[in-house]
Amino acid sequence: MNIEISEVANLPSKFGLFNVKAYKEGEKEHLVIYAKKLHETPIVRVHSECLTGDAIGSLKCDCREQLEYALELVAKEGGMVIYLRQEGRNIGLLNKINAYALQDKGLNTIEANHQLGFQADERTYEVVNFILEDFGIKKIQLLTNNPKKMDSISGVEIIKRVPIVIQANGFNKDYLGTKRDEMGHLL
Repeated sequence: MNIEISEVANLPSKFGLFNVKAYKEGEKEHLVIYAKKLHETPIVRVHSECLTGDAIGSLKCDCREQLEYALELVAKEGGMVIYLRQEGRNIGLLNKINAYALQDKGLNTIEANHQLGFQADERTYEVVNFILEDFGIKKIQLLTNNPKKMDSISGVEIIKRVPIVIQANGFNKDYLGTKRDEMGHLL
């Protein structure tokens, strides 16, 4: 795996004082936001980019709420957020918006991805293993509802899964139901 690694910089935020480090994997640049002092078994959130949710505050998903919850928790508990540049479950922003348009016509998130020629979830997590190894982390508490992430992380021991509990709203209730019922998310 050919990955370029940045220096470490300070990142003060409304969630706490963090360090930040970037990893360039081909054309994708991932970010690790981590507490100034990491615990021996840190809480780790692997978060995939969601421009519409994370930056704009879309109510169609729960991404922003998950990210904010994770940042607050890792600031308090000494963990990290690994922010992966895998927009729209790794189908890209243009295709994600096309999937949104199909969802507006009644398809669920999986059906929309399939209609566009994609799997329900195109994300990969190999770079996570590289990042955790780079930090020398051997054991983690994984902050996730997605069993695929648990199965995809290797090289470290997952001591426990820490659930993320986010309230549904009128715009994402069906989306969350699809994630639970058809994708196996532990909601």
